[in-house]
Amino acid sequence: MRAESASSDLTPRPEAPDASALPASLVADLRTDHAGESGAVMIYRGILAATGDPAVKSFAQAHLATEAKHLAAIEQLLAPRHRSRLLPLWRVAGWLTGALPAALGPRAVYATIEAVETFVDHHYTEQIDAIDQRDPARMQVPLQALRAQLYSFRADEIEHRDDAAARFDGHAGSPNLALRLWIWAVGAGSRGAVKISRWI
Repeated sequence: MRAESASSDLTPRPEAPDASALPASLVADLRTDHAGESGAVMIYRGILAATGDPAVKSFAQAHLATEAKHLAAIEQLLAPRHRSRLLPLWRVAGWLTGALPAALGPRAVYATIEAVETFVDHHYTEQIDAIDQRDPARMQVPLQALRAQLYSFRADEIEHRDDAAARFDGHAGSPNLALRLWIWAVGAGSRGAVKISRWI
């Protein structure tokens, strides 16, 4: 069952916390978020570079605008010294993750985005849960602000996932073996990138 979508237009944008006031583990989480949002921007740029389908272009342009806002917000609170040193790799990987399915057609694009955003939903949920498990009496304002920021990002990603899923369902047929393998690879690659970018 898919989580209820929240409209990004109705979600208030909290003030960005100062990452220097956050625990080291959360700074590492933010490094993975920055790497992921950098990759997400490139996914949609890759789609736009490879597709000629007007509906796919409209889809990618709308979601690219949201991901660019997420990236800008994270860059406001995460100093360059805290960002992943492998950003060029994540950008190239993101572009290919968008361009390759776009060259195959709309169904591959929508399946890819649903897979990516399903992972991102879980990723942000884990970070929100980790914040919630901290002692509420010791939760300072920066941590509360970060939670609100992550919750807002997650709502947008759920909306992207559900949009992609609905568009995929609008095309006849279920995923073939090649597409299922690609979706698995996208999920595995996302998990691997998070593990690596926490440290590098």
